[in-house]
Amino acid sequence: MDKPKILFIASEAAPFIKSGGLGDVAGSLPKALSELGADIRVVLPKYRGIAPQTLDGLQHLTSLEVHLDWRKPIAEIYSVPAAVPTYLVGNDHYFYRDNIYGYGDDFQRFAFFTKAALQMLPALDFQPDIVHFHDWQTGLGSVYLKDIFKKFTFYKNMKCIFTIHNLQYQGTFAPDVLPQVDLNYGYFVPDKLEFFGAANYMKAGLTYSDFITTVSPTYAHEIQTPEYGYGMQGLLAARNHQLLGILNGIDYDEYSPSTQPSLFTNYNEKDIAGKLINKTRVQEICGLPINPDVPVFAIISRIVEQKGFDIISAAMDEMMHHKDMQIIILGTGHHHFEHMLSRTAHYHPHKLSVNLRFDAALAHQIYAASDFFLMPSLFEPCGLGQLMALRYGSLPVARKTGGLVDTVVPYNYDTKKGHGILFENYDAGGLLWGVNEALSLYQNKQHYRKAQKNAMKADFSWENSAKQYIELYESIID
Repeated sequence: MDKPKILFIASEAAPFIKSGGLGDVAGSLPKALSELGADIRVVLPKYRGIAPQTLDGLQHLTSLEVHLDWRKPIAEIYSVPAAVPTYLVGNDHYFYRDNIYGYGDDFQRFAFFTKAALQMLPALDFQPDIVHFHDWQTGLGSVYLKDIFKKFTFYKNMKCIFTIHNLQYQGTFAPDVLPQVDLNYGYFVPDKLEFFGAANYMKAGLTYSDFITTVSPTYAHEIQTPEYGYGMQGLLAARNHQLLGILNGIDYDEYSPSTQPSLFTNYNEKDIAGKLINKTRVQEICGLPINPDVPVFAIISRIVEQKGFDIISAAMDEMMHHKDMQIIILGTGHHHFEHMLSRTAHYHPHKLSVNLRFDAALAHQIYAASDFFLMPSLFEPCGLGQLMALRYGSLPVARKTGGLVDTVVPYNYDTKKGHGILFENYDAGGLLWGVNEALSLYQNKQHYRKAQKNAMKADFSWENSAKQYIELYESIID
């Protein structure tokens, strides 16, 4: 059959703008799908914060009047040259703001965006086979497609997929938002959008889409349990025949130690000497003693509880006083964790460097410099940090959950296979066990180098996962 025509609707996508893993996936997966022959287009809001260099060649295509209750805000539709054809939905009232998320009218902002993304298709003369929605921000899209747009011939054969990137964030709002987003109170019932007294955008996507995917096989199983389901486990279990976990990948062109321009020197698995040069330079710029022999552990993450910072807090005293190690942290997040880390770094400047910001170039440098990469997550739908770390020869020390189970293979001294360390218990003891295993492995240089080379040879590019998506698209179209 002909390769499928796909519309990706996402609230963020690299290189234009991103706040986390969703932006990485929406930026890199479409490129992999296009390389397999799919006719794919991406649409996202035209935020004020979009990187200006990505807007070269911006072209205004059309203006649309989008019906939301009594309001009819105007959507300005733009195209921008990119590796994959990309459209932007503009409206300064909704999107010309300092941040992507976190506003009281988010329920309306993303309903407007999603509806406009569907409404623009006839004007663009693009008729996708599949509309692929991502996370709660686009959750109403499947409702709009099924109950409004499919009344028109242009849309009647379109199918839709909804991907869960993180089930914890669901987009729950007071019931009275429904009339404001062009939906009546008939949708506020348990088998539609009602969720413990709130209107739930994630539930809309899960209920109305033809198929559901999530970002790793293990997470697909976990979210059907009370521990990880956040109240959706019953719905997901009922639809488990239409639920598939497809592992995320990363862009191997961007995360390449042999070509990445941000590094102090490039290297590869056959000639890894350059990694030591990056290590000493990063120790210097991060204010740590320059010591090529001490193991450097990296954390590049949102500084929030989900990423394990409560157990990091509990284990920090032991790591600072009794472990021969350095830790470099890059990221931002909850104030109380940031304060704890800054205070600890003040008293232990020779062991801990805390960098409370987002810095893409420094992130690449830290991946290249570090010997180990800490990911003690409470839960992890897929995780991209460990995949980037593996690419740079930094061995993950991760908790056994979600996508970390699917990507981190514990190193085996007998078979000399594997490339990381997994620990079971979500507590300081579990984390310290993982750190001790890492320190022991580091002391055995022969095995450490073997694990490092295994890490750099591991293939978590998008190719295999993109093939699974193509197969899924084709099965749904049939």
